[in-house]
Amino acid sequence: MKRQLVAIMLLVFVGAVCSPAKGAGGAVLREKKIREAITSFIMERTNGTGLEIRIKRIGYNGDMNLPSGKISYDFIAPRQWEGWGRTNLGFIVRVDDSVVRNISVPVEVEALADMVVTLRPLVRGEVISEGDVTLQKRDLAGISGKVAFDPSTVVGKVVRINIRGNSPVRSDFLEKVPIIKYGQMVTLVAEDGSLRVTAAGRAKGSAAEGDLIMVQNLNSKKDVQGRVLDSGTVEVDF
Repeated sequence: MKRQLVAIMLLVFVGAVCSPAKGAGGAVLREKKIREAITSFIMERTNGTGLEIRIKRIGYNGDMNLPSGKISYDFIAPRQWEGWGRTNLGFIVRVDDSVVRNISVPVEVEALADMVVTLRPLVRGEVISEGDVTLQKRDLAGISGKVAFDPSTVVGKVVRINIRGNSPVRSDFLEKVPIIKYGQMVTLVAEDGSLRVTAAGRAKGSAAEGDLIMVQNLNSKKDVQGRVLDSGTVEVDF
């Protein structure tokens, strides 16, 4: 995935690398210090997410030989990178404000969260019950779409795309149960302050509570759009 890069300066880490080991004619930045700095950067970036962060891989090895002088550095991370999954971090090292190293470091980070997971395969048209799902800890980095984190937000909804068993439930794979069906007789209600007008209508489609639906006003024979209030009432505008 193509992503723009944006410089992220984390000056709090500079102190960790300002006292490198001395080498012949220069300084040596130890691998351990570099890996600690990258770890600190990732943890700072994901701080406050409420997720369980696990760093699976930091693709950097070896000590770094540098000229003598004042050492500082900053990181470059993809603009849309949330702090987990696979990406490449730019690692820029400066000595006396001059860039002496500019390298790419691959990292892989897990972000574990409790999410709604199916206990069995669910097929299109099924209504989800409490026994169909559970909460399990999964890695957000390996999941696409808007997953559900609360079972109460999926129970009672209709599956509109088949979902495999032991899979996270995506909210965009579900829809509310229609309480008004196509062709059903409904009451149209229009209110303006203290004035309330009702009329008989016929649904031109199916819809759940709160959804918009087209209905035919049987008095005027005109089709109007309204919002479903309950299983027999649709609110329309004057």
